[in-house]
Amino acid sequence: MPNERDKPEANETSNTVKHPDDWKTGEEPMTGAQRSYLETLSGEAGEAPPDEELTKAEASKRIDELQDKTGRGRS
Repeated sequence: MPNERDKPEANETSNTVKHPDDWKTGEEPMTGAQRSYLETLSGEAGEAPPDEELTKAEASKRIDELQDKTGRGRS
């Protein structure tokens, strides 16, 4: 049975888009840019920024959640 990450995105036009769980570097610590953007999005969403160290994949998923909540970064 296919799972959520096997479904193509509605606006996906390339096979270069990978789900964060499939990233080879997904278990590495999040980047400084991810941390900064999470802090910005968290503030706009009225939430505290993450206080734990996230992986790149976890940070990416959290950014997606906060973008959905704030409407930022989505067209």
